[in-house]
Amino acid sequence: MSKIIDTFIAPPCHDKIENLYQDESLVLINKPAGLLSLSGKNPQNLDSVHHRLVQIFPGCTLVHRLDFGTSGLMVIARNKTVNAVLCQQFSQRTVTKVYSALLCGHLDNDEGVIDAAIAKDPALFPLMSICATHGKPARSGYRVVERFYRELEGGTLLPVTRVQLTPETGRTHQLRIHCQLLGHPILGCDLYGGRLLPGTERIPRLMLHASELHFVHPIGKEQIKARHASPF
Repeated sequence: MSKIIDTFIAPPCHDKIENLYQDESLVLINKPAGLLSLSGKNPQNLDSVHHRLVQIFPGCTLVHRLDFGTSGLMVIARNKTVNAVLCQQFSQRTVTKVYSALLCGHLDNDEGVIDAAIAKDPALFPLMSICATHGKPARSGYRVVERFYRELEGGTLLPVTRVQLTPETGRTHQLRIHCQLLGHPILGCDLYGGRLLPGTERIPRLMLHASELHFVHPIGKEQIKARHASPF
């Protein structure tokens, strides 16, 4: 099998992590776009959610991750016991995750489900691929919130659809590759076709935001329904 070499160097992220809630067990944050969830092997990729938070909350661990370009809600465990309980909720798929996204073009249907297995392929790294034979099951729901036109430089109108995405599984790049499969990639996605054509206005970020996270508090057992509005 080919060895995967990651040459990605993250540009500096000057945006701060927004602390939305904390108690003795966990921390809820809003991750800025352009910040790694975990530090990379390359020393230049040291800055990350975990690297910043462990200095404030020693011993904290990530229960889940968001892609580098994705912003939004993350729950951080403050000790190993809490980490184990939350990880179990994620693995058993009892956690509800809701994302806001802007997609290129206007979707025909108002809602639907994408059910397509996703596989890693060292030859395509960092891209993932749809593969029914070797891929892991992946399922995402979508619902149209609004269809509109975004005016670009020069007056060109770009058709855009705002959607709510609900992944039932948590595969790498799942929402990005599933939206590409729909024929409407996420606006600003450099990996799966959401960038504009050369010579037109550059989209400043991946238009994907983790806007809701529902889970059971690992100690108090109450239902937590965290929400954070999309910044775009």
